[in-house]
Amino acid sequence: MKRVLITGANSFVGTNIEKWLMKTPDNFQVDTVDTMNEAWKKADFSDYDVVFHVAGIAHVDPKPEMAPLYYKVNRDLSIEIAKWAKEHGVRQFIYMSSKIVYHASKSLKGDCVTKGTKPNPNDFYGDSKLQAENGLKELQCDTFKIAIIRPPMIYGPGNKGNLPRLGWLALKTPIFPAWHNKRSMLHVLNLAEFVKQLIVREMDGTFFPQNAEYSDTVEIVRQIAAEHGHKIWISSFLNPFVWLGAKFLPAIPKMFSDSYYLQDMSKYPFDYQVVSFKESIKGLELRKTMK
Repeated sequence: MKRVLITGANSFVGTNIEKWLMKTPDNFQVDTVDTMNEAWKKADFSDYDVVFHVAGIAHVDPKPEMAPLYYKVNRDLSIEIAKWAKEHGVRQFIYMSSKIVYHASKSLKGDCVTKGTKPNPNDFYGDSKLQAENGLKELQCDTFKIAIIRPPMIYGPGNKGNLPRLGWLALKTPIFPAWHNKRSMLHVLNLAEFVKQLIVREMDGTFFPQNAEYSDTVEIVRQIAAEHGHKIWISSFLNPFVWLGAKFLPAIPKMFSDSYYLQDMSKYPFDYQVVSFKESIKGLELRKTMK
């Protein structure tokens, strides 16, 4: 049996990982702990084989004066907890980083990440994550394995991120640009199975999980609208407005630019694709999100 401690109680990712692992209670013991006010120090880390560190400040559009807090939580706290875990005999530390360590999309140019692409964050969220990675790697040894996950956008039922907002738009607007793109995404249950495999196989290194299929903003909107009986006109005549709007509205590049890993980067000697992209869109319960 693997004994797992998740740091980041009640988080979207942490809660889903816990539920997924506990589907096989004979194989996993899972506990969670909050990281606020050093509550994590009250947990007996010597009881655990694995620490899955998911706590951190999420990627929003923060003000520059928030930068010190991002580094304190995303970098300093992560390294401090990892050191504590190592000192108390934990054998594997799994860190939730982000694809954002390469850079955040700020134009329609977009990006394609390959195995040779070097991290180059262009905001302090991405930089705080990358600095945490670098600090954690220094703790790696034969008895303390570091696994770093750099996921693309994570989504699933209960998530309040960009995808539910796009779904809301798909059910409201009568028109939408035919500006096709290619984006890597990761359903939270595919992530959960991926984490499970890392734990079972006691793996270390840097990992790039994603769904088996790329997503396309236009096709997501088309599918959501069709499933809910909403008529929508998708036309390339609106594409010039996307190009123009991207110069003034940061949300436009986030919605329409390419942002993906090459699929070969995300293939491992195990299958973690438990939910297809098409089926995952059906489970978003977008009408509830609209309320």
